[in-house]
Amino acid sequence: MPKQSAPQELAAIAPKLVEVTNNVLFADVWERPGLSPRDRSLITVSALAALYRSEQLGYHLGVALDNGLSLEELSEAITHLAFYAGWPNAMTAITQLKKIADDRNAG
Repeated sequence: MPKQSAPQELAAIAPKLVEVTNNVLFADVWERPGLSPRDRSLITVSALAALYRSEQLGYHLGVALDNGLSLEELSEAITHLAFYAGWPNAMTAITQLKKIADDRNAG
């Protein structure tokens, strides 16, 4: 998987946020040996879906697929979350997952 990084167009308005995102979150936290990238992706997707952070969720669903999670595993995780994080959160997440899967199958 390509190394994750913050969108560079944000550096013009928030250079420190981009720097910290790249150097701390992606280059340090995501690279720690305690969890695999696959596990980190599952945790991240679950947290973003549960907190209804839909703007970031789509990106991380793609990363999760790239990190080895299957469409079925992500679907099952989102279904499970519906009972703990709320139906609207799960429906938003599964809609995003379907769009990503459709886009990947089309390309």
